Amino acid sequence: MPMMIRYSTFVFSTVLLAVNATVGSECLIAGDWPQILGPDRNGIARDEQLAESWPAKGPRQVWEARIGSGFAGVVVSGEDLVLFHREENEDKLTAFDAKTGKRRWSTSFSTRFQAQIVEDDGPRSTPTIHDGLIYAYSAEGNLYCVELKSGDKKWTRHTHADFGATGGYFGAGSSPIVEGSLVIVNVGGDRKQAGIVAFHTDSGETAWTAVNDQASYSAPIAVTLGNSRHLLCITRMNFYSLDPQTGKERFHTPFGARGPTVNAALPVIMGNHALLTASYGVGSEWLTLGDNQVAITWKNTLLSSQYTTPITSDGLVYGIDGRQDGGPIALKCINPQTEEVLWSQQGMKYATLIGANKQLLIMQTDGILRMARLSKEGYDEIASASLLSGTTRALPALSHGMIYVRNESKLVCVDLSPQQK
Repeated sequence: MPMMIRYSTFVFSTVLLAVNATVGSECLIAGDWPQILGPDRNGIARDEQLAESWPAKGPRQVWEARIGSGFAGVVVSGEDLVLFHREENEDKLTAFDAKTGKRRWSTSFSTRFQAQIVEDDGPRSTPTIHDGLIYAYSAEGNLYCVELKSGDKKWTRHTHADFGATGGYFGAGSSPIVEGSLVIVNVGGDRKQAGIVAFHTDSGETAWTAVNDQASYSAPIAVTLGNSRHLLCITRMNFYSLDPQTGKERFHTPFGARGPTVNAALPVIMGNHALLTASYGVGSEWLTLGDNQVAITWKNTLLSSQYTTPITSDGLVYGIDGRQDGGPIALKCINPQTEEVLWSQQGMKYATLIGANKQLLIMQTDGILRMARLSKEGYDEIASASLLSGTTRALPALSHGMIYVRNESKLVCVDLSPQQK
């Protein structure tokens, strides 16, 4: 147990982790951040313009709110901001006015979840907003569907009870994805061929189950390769491609390691390639994807990310190498085609990443936000500021020039737009 704690204490925040997915543009407006790591699940903001510099005292804080426990990042759709958190013995979905921070509604669900390794007992996974509905997955494995405008409950599924899944090290923590008329979750029912499960969005009824594998803290992503749609999932020990409509397996390859380890960062898709990365001695794999096959092009330790999903720009990968719970940490720029580290900025704090208009936002877990240029020439920092005290493990959200950041008890909205005053 001491080794498990030392090796895994902070990995639960992988719940926040991000992925690359293709999302129907008809569901989004410019500036929306409706799911984990933004509109395309790759940590890259659409059509966002950021200020080229910040005032000496830092960017302006627009509002703040006291919140409950958890490591779930917020999501934004239009002027609606939604947070999944816990207050006493209730998990809550709370809607705020994204501009003012005014609470619009809060919907509660009783919870008995008890954290075993870390103190925080709140939700780990970022909700998903799609077509006026919110899908939220709790730490004890309950999947909730709620109306965005009213908070009215539509349906609930108790996935751990239904499919014999366990909570892993930190409770359930994979964010749901909506694909067509299905909401799909990395459940982890390894004894019931229900590692990945799809539910009908309108009723919550089971549509299909697939793979005998435990869950990871990674969320599924969906991409189009050639003429086929692929649901790409990292489970406890494997990387899968499934047909998102039927759950039929297209291919899989082992990824991960046994013991006190966690798969957290999600696949980074670049053309017909995928980059997988994990810490705990696993390292990175550069895969070539086909319609029904996968091949490992290279495998090494160029990038070993404990839970941060890398950002891509102009064919290069920018990622955090190292672990939050000990050891050296570096921000690296990698050319995956040549298997080369172009530069490495040592001595960083652990952080999560957002890319926006050739700029890189580096949200450190100590509450300091850094802004740098996405450049292959080297680390080029533009500005930095302290946004919060405490520990900021949850993924931030960037919407309409505002960044939303939370720690264990506070949520803040900070203006990063060129019009900030």
